[in-house]
Amino acid sequence: MKNFLGHSFHIPVLGVAYSVDAPIKVAKYGISSVISIIDDGLMELLRKYYLELNNQEYIQIKANEEDSRARRITAYLNMVDKIVEYSFADLKNSPFEKGTEISKYFEMLPEYSILKKKYNLMLATNNLSEKDEAQRMLRPMITPGSIDVNIMTKLDKTNYDKSNNELSVQYNDAHSALRGYANSTLDSSIIFSAGMNPRLYSYLESLEAFYPDGNSKFKKRVVIKVSDFRSALIQGKFLAKKGIWVSEFRVESGLNCGGHAFATDGYLLGPILEEFKTRKNELFESLREIYTQSLLRKEILINDLMLNIKITVQGGVGKKSEHDFLLRHYGVDSVGWGSPFLLVPEVMNIDDYTLQLICNAKEDDYYLSNVSPLGVPFNNLRGNSKDNEKQARIDEGKPGSPCPKKFLVSNRDYTDKPICTASLTYNKKVDNLKEDPDEAESYQGIYDNAIEKACLCEGLTSTALIVKKIEMVKQSLAVSVCPGPNLAYFSKVATLKEMVDHIYGRVNLITHSNRPNLFIKELSLYINYLENKIDEKVRNVTAHKDEFILTFHKNLAEGIKYYQNLIPEIIEESDKVRKSIREELDLLEQKLHSFSFVSA
Repeated sequence: MKNFLGHSFHIPVLGVAYSVDAPIKVAKYGISSVISIIDDGLMELLRKYYLELNNQEYIQIKANEEDSRARRITAYLNMVDKIVEYSFADLKNSPFEKGTEISKYFEMLPEYSILKKKYNLMLATNNLSEKDEAQRMLRPMITPGSIDVNIMTKLDKTNYDKSNNELSVQYNDAHSALRGYANSTLDSSIIFSAGMNPRLYSYLESLEAFYPDGNSKFKKRVVIKVSDFRSALIQGKFLAKKGIWVSEFRVESGLNCGGHAFATDGYLLGPILEEFKTRKNELFESLREIYTQSLLRKEILINDLMLNIKITVQGGVGKKSEHDFLLRHYGVDSVGWGSPFLLVPEVMNIDDYTLQLICNAKEDDYYLSNVSPLGVPFNNLRGNSKDNEKQARIDEGKPGSPCPKKFLVSNRDYTDKPICTASLTYNKKVDNLKEDPDEAESYQGIYDNAIEKACLCEGLTSTALIVKKIEMVKQSLAVSVCPGPNLAYFSKVATLKEMVDHIYGRVNLITHSNRPNLFIKELSLYINYLENKIDEKVRNVTAHKDEFILTFHKNLAEGIKYYQNLIPEIIEESDKVRKSIREELDLLEQKLHSFSFVSA
């Protein structure tokens, strides 16, 4: 395992509002977390909330002002940066006594942290002068966690001026958010998720903030969330040619994760990480060569010895043994823990109804849904208040939602300008189809698909408004929630310290004894996913080709063989657990090979 100075985990982005101010709560303890910067309106409301909470002047940036989206995002991130700076300074200067902030900082560190070892030596010292000297040496060694941000690259809609004229591309949603981050004071990373957006990536080239300084260091770093090695290589090369270095590739499970689920073609997390492990140097060298040549053409000097690429992973990790195995066997630089933090109100914005729903939820309550207007599978939890509101509107004969935010407008089936498939407008357009004889046969399927969509723009932001008691006249306060399937095995509300202690094995917060290993859980999700695709193919619901099904099946079969060979290497687990993993693998292998469509 690598030598860690501080923490070996990070908190990924959760929804839009759940983690939007998480750094204010955790960064002072050296924990890195990620803010979604999709909703500038929400960030403006929270900027007002925090400034007034701290008796500071708030000057509104109105939505109709020039470049308001970028400016709002910059102002919010600068405020978060300043709050973290002040809170960390207070922590750093607090006394080394039981219950103080600086003691909490060190107590939460893993036992293998270099800082934790030095802290324990200080505590064990009886000589007062030596203890004072050790404390004096410890204070400057601690650092706050990174205030990272996330942009979902698909959310890059075109915007218009007051006269309804299309604005230039730099005023698109994602472009504006990127500019807002670039202009902020943050020294951190931006995580791009949901695939490659060439126009957005090209825009990075024009932003000075993403180039190295005179000491070959980056103040703003680029992180790409990827599902496999090939994606990392393609996106990394594209950016390197633009003179943009990717400092980290964040590997996420295709299905065993929260939010939108981007399934691979049957490639499983273990084999994917194995490829990153064996080909990391190849990845680094190929990108370094392209990047340095690009900088040379731009007449930018850099010491390429300062370049580095981190590989991190997230999706379905639930206990210390899995965490430690990923760090040791695959050599990853950090492990993401997301959904379990929804049970930590101290960190996440989560309303009481949703919190209790999570506490009481069973395995079957977590499912892959079609509620996202983007048409991408979305991890959902049955009984959430947004789905309840959606059903009430359907029962009233008024399916669809108002669309005030318009972040997910993408459909042009019935309009010249894109609209959201969860909107009232779209549902009315669909309803009109029943009067068209040419559409009568397909109407019911289109209607059923339309009414399933939920307004995520409001649903994923409303929980912060509820928690902060921010009154909104025109926004629904019904809540969408998008946890990963792994949350089914947790049900206890926890403090930040308790959750961190669970991550490092000091306590156990898993409340369901039947929780499978993370690789087994992901495999079972993929087999179920394939089974559904085969069923859709048989029923002629989709146009999946036999080649897709067979390739998917082949990749899963190869993944099972990989895991069967891997079991002896999982030394973090007991013989009993390894035996259980093998038995579950055998059962899943039997199920995979039982699919009649594939074997026919």
